Amino acid sequence: MLRLDINGKPFDVDVEEDTPLLWVLRDTVGLKGTKFGCGIAACGACTVHLDGEAVRSCSYPVSEAVGTQITTIEGIGGGSLSPVQQAWIQEQVPQCGYCQSGMIMAVSALLAENPNPNDEEIETSITNICRCGTYPRIKRAIKRAAALKREN
Repeated sequence: MLRLDINGKPFDVDVEEDTPLLWVLRDTVGLKGTKFGCGIAACGACTVHLDGEAVRSCSYPVSEAVGTQITTIEGIGGGSLSPVQQAWIQEQVPQCGYCQSGMIMAVSALLAENPNPNDEEIETSITNICRCGTYPRIKRAIKRAAALKREN
């Protein structure tokens, strides 16, 4: 039995220690917002936070998440929309929407570390893949979210 802290709540899960965190979140705990994309930590659809750091949960063993604060897309706003989520809506970022939860998690981690990233910092930090190619809207939303965070 492993104890996980997910979105501020404790969960006891009976899974193999090498089970990818993604499958524990989705199948065991029932949080479906984190998506499976590639399974090799390349696309970023499965991005969650561990102690505030963005990690690709599809290749992250659940045993390594024990003792950390896990935050998923369901917990990112703390009950309301986060500045990143607000900017996502305002800039109409999603097209198909599949990558969005992972993208929002990656951007949230970036802005926590760097509250005012320039274009180069955005391009090197956000390596998540959007198959629809909404990168110009994503970049605008990141800048808007940074401004919203500064206002608050």
